[in-house]
Amino acid sequence: MTTVLVRSPGASAPGLRRVVTRLIVREETTMHDHRKLGRELELFDTDPLIGAGLPYWLPDGAAVRHALEEYIRTAERRAGYRHVYSPVLGKRELYEISGHWSHYSDDMFPPMELGGEQVVLRPSLCPHHAVIYRSRSRSYRELPLRMAELGGMYRSEQSGVLGGLTRVRAIQLNDAHIFCTLDQVADETRSALEMIRSAYAALGISPSRYRLSLPGPGGKYVAAPEMWQRSTALLTRVLDDSGLPYEAVEGEAAFYGPKIDVQVTDGAGRESTLSTVQIDFHQPEQFDLCYVGADGAKHRPVMVHRSIIGSVERAVAHLIEQHGGAFPAWLAPTQLVVLPVSEAELPQAAALVQRCLDQGLRAELAGPERGTLGARIRLARLVPYQAVIGAKEAVDDHVAVRLRDGRRLPALPAAEALTRISALVGAHRTDLWDDDTRV
Repeated sequence: MTTVLVRSPGASAPGLRRVVTRLIVREETTMHDHRKLGRELELFDTDPLIGAGLPYWLPDGAAVRHALEEYIRTAERRAGYRHVYSPVLGKRELYEISGHWSHYSDDMFPPMELGGEQVVLRPSLCPHHAVIYRSRSRSYRELPLRMAELGGMYRSEQSGVLGGLTRVRAIQLNDAHIFCTLDQVADETRSALEMIRSAYAALGISPSRYRLSLPGPGGKYVAAPEMWQRSTALLTRVLDDSGLPYEAVEGEAAFYGPKIDVQVTDGAGRESTLSTVQIDFHQPEQFDLCYVGADGAKHRPVMVHRSIIGSVERAVAHLIEQHGGAFPAWLAPTQLVVLPVSEAELPQAAALVQRCLDQGLRAELAGPERGTLGARIRLARLVPYQAVIGAKEAVDDHVAVRLRDGRRLPALPAAEALTRISALVGAHRTDLWDDDTRV
């Protein structure tokens, strides 16, 4: 569609520029709307028969999601987290103890009657992790105990606010809870912020701002002024010491405590929370969590909630809009496409695809049946690496590598090309090539 602007005699040049800017922004927003692009790229979709706010993931979207989940699990293991699984259902009593039922029930699905008991779809993972913590006695020597889970949870979102992957009813959350002493809280909070920084660098995204989210008037918050003062002071100190610019905003806290929210902004200027770190004195008290200290007495741990990438759904939505579908190589659904020039090179191309798969790379073969070489190159424009095999390359076991950004590399031995690509992917790099990469 072409837009023609006709300047009226009374229109000023600045006014015309503002109109043009709005139109450009509108076009860019449409281009990078994750709902539109996600369907065009066959990453995810929805169906009325499944229900609103319940998207399903197609193979390419599942590949992106799986890569993201594996990245965060690996990062957490390296940071000393232990992973658990917990059920998506819980007795109503569990959420009465945690405080969710009295402070958050409007956002929860109604209870289900089951064997004379009421069970609900969980709106959060923290009560389950508190119960896992108290499943046996704990010593101060075990602290900090870092417990992580990529787990499902459910929010009873109203139909009017649902949209694509950003507001859904079934959420896969990258969640973790650190049970620690009061003296350990600041270090654990700083470490969580550093993990967020590293993850954003690997994902090729940037925060728009850091927000210290505080309680506001009229909200449903736990009535414990001293607890709020202590947790707010701790988070403020961490932010001040870190040198990160931040804004304190009332009315954005969790019902049980303040939090540091890492905000991102989409192409339309809409802001949302992607990552968060929270300090919680409330639930350790509610669940009577204890550890045995060096003095042999029982002490109450502090619970630090943290999410590095937030919900997988919202993270992928932001990545789609940020990169326009051209994901960093380690996240791309197809990392390398092999392009034989003619049918004569098909055996070598098929063998190269298998070598890629054996090395853990997501690769596909795009043969001449899909059109001319130029047409196939254009179709694979979002794939980070294109390996072209002509007659000469087939004889020498070489490939002519084309990068997504338009660069063409000299023909390389296939083994060297795959080793270099695997190294960049394995390091979660956002650049496509490194001339200094050593084999």
